[in-house]
Amino acid sequence: MLYGYKSAIFLVLIFGLAACSKVSNNNGLSATEDVPQSTASVPSGETPTILPTDTLAPTATFLPSDAPPRSALNEFTTDFSKHSVSYDEILSGGPPKDGIPAIDDPKFVSVNEADDWLQDREPVIFVEADGKARAYPIQILMWHEIVNDTLAGLPLTVTFCPLCNTAIAFERTVNGQVLDFGTTGRLRFSNLIMYDRQTETWWQQATGDAIVGELLGTQLDYYPAQIISWQDFKNQYPDGSVLSRETGHPRDYGRNPYAGYDDINQSPFLFRGDPTPGQLLPMERVLTLELNGEAVAYPYQVLSEVSVVNDTVGGEPVVIVWVEGTASALDAGSVSGGRDVGTAAAFSRLLEGDVLEFTHDGNTIVDTKTGSTWNVLGHAVSGQLAGNQLLQFVSINHFWFSWAAFQPETRIYQP
Repeated sequence: MLYGYKSAIFLVLIFGLAACSKVSNNNGLSATEDVPQSTASVPSGETPTILPTDTLAPTATFLPSDAPPRSALNEFTTDFSKHSVSYDEILSGGPPKDGIPAIDDPKFVSVNEADDWLQDREPVIFVEADGKARAYPIQILMWHEIVNDTLAGLPLTVTFCPLCNTAIAFERTVNGQVLDFGTTGRLRFSNLIMYDRQTETWWQQATGDAIVGELLGTQLDYYPAQIISWQDFKNQYPDGSVLSRETGHPRDYGRNPYAGYDDINQSPFLFRGDPTPGQLLPMERVLTLELNGEAVAYPYQVLSEVSVVNDTVGGEPVVIVWVEGTASALDAGSVSGGRDVGTAAAFSRLLEGDVLEFTHDGNTIVDTKTGSTWNVLGHAVSGQLAGNQLLQFVSINHFWFSWAAFQPETRIYQP
């Protein structure tokens, strides 16, 4: 696996250089500003009401003005005197501004068309709005990281940071203005820093808060997004739409340029921050949830053993469900060829005034009150409650190091 990891760095170096070939090069900078460009990185019928969640973002603190990365001054026009994080924490990921191109004019195909090039276990990012379901294949997001989209009239940005394994969707209307997002080419705690093209403010993908520029301290509203298998999506939503490979950019969709990166014994790439809390290994997969000021991480290793967790987070009754059948996008040389890591999601256990308890009978997820069966999308698929759907919480997949960097005071679930 070590060989694969090193190969991933080499492949991404090639990709980074290719992505940069159509943009101007930046001046070389010291390690405390931007890493020089020669150092490239590896590289959820009707929608239920979304229950409120707390924000991950800290209260904005205006730091004393210090020098931003020199290349950033050449590329961006935002007010760099406004920042809530130290510029020393921000590193170059290799490609410059928009070197990894966001998808601004997404095209979509039917499930039948996409089935020609998506494999059953392949991971996709699933989003639903007003009964309309859409899948964003990670084999595409791997190379673009951001899709600016509108689903059922709702402006959304769907994002994926490969280095942190974070698939996060946000509403992109801020103060009445619809923003379009792109990649800055910078990382903080190994996590993607985005920018909006209207004000060129910088935004932290993991937290959705503005950390540099005009909109400093503003928080994007999260929108539920799940990583699920292509099989699960097409079974539940045969009339859904799928992000097309017709992106306007030549990329080797389907190939994973980060092969071996998610080996649990590896270390995060280009991570500069406090040591990761030692309860879990830095690269361990967790499903994270924050409600009413309480943050919890559910390790995939535990979830794969128990399948269902009935819990209370921030005073809210929640259920975490895990099912097998979803490949790791960051394991093998192809996105579809990764080992089976399964997938997980968080839902409210409150349905029509009753708090349900769930269990796993060895084959299916059932509630103990009615014996109805449920799937990983929170749908009751058979039994007395068939046709019902649980309210979905915003829960996010992370590598432990990525979540802990922003939320070190987190309860780690133990059975």
